Amino acid sequence: MSVTRVAHRYAQALLDLSTEQNVVDKVNADMLQLSNICKAQDFANLLSSPIVDSKKKSEIFNAIFGSKMEKMSLDLMDLVLKNSREAILPQITNGFVSLYKKKNNILDVTVISATTLDKATKDLIISKIKASFDATIELIEKVDASLIGGFIVRIDDKQIDASIASQLSNLKNILLN
Repeated sequence: MSVTRVAHRYAQALLDLSTEQNVVDKVNADMLQLSNICKAQDFANLLSSPIVDSKKKSEIFNAIFGSKMEKMSLDLMDLVLKNSREAILPQITNGFVSLYKKKNNILDVTVISATTLDKATKDLIISKIKASFDATIELIEKVDASLIGGFIVRIDDKQIDASIASQLSNLKNILLN
């Protein structure tokens, strides 16, 4: 069984159980926080360390997260450690967040622009996207000066490229051919 299937099963089970017990929003907040923490190199080293046994890792997790997380989130971490699956904890947290967003009809929209966008422009982009998609929009903004101007919008596997750099590249291709 592949790691992603295992991580998906843990994430789906956590989503089902947390929904059943009406703590899904709190567990989602915990998984978002844990997902960000898993990106830290020291935490990743702790997860993959064969020197630190799972009992010690469990004690460390309870010391760090014990009072800050929902009991169900802590129980998941204990189960993952008990089954020696701590290496896939980042995939489990990301999988849970993805399933939560799908269940609650939340759409991640990434906007890449040459400079930071003002509020009016962000609101305009969100309103245009809401007209096409019946979902709650979560805007992720990135800045890439190489675009020169304009922006790129990414929604799932779709991309709208309205950047000056792209237009210049297209013009160059037309002129050369």
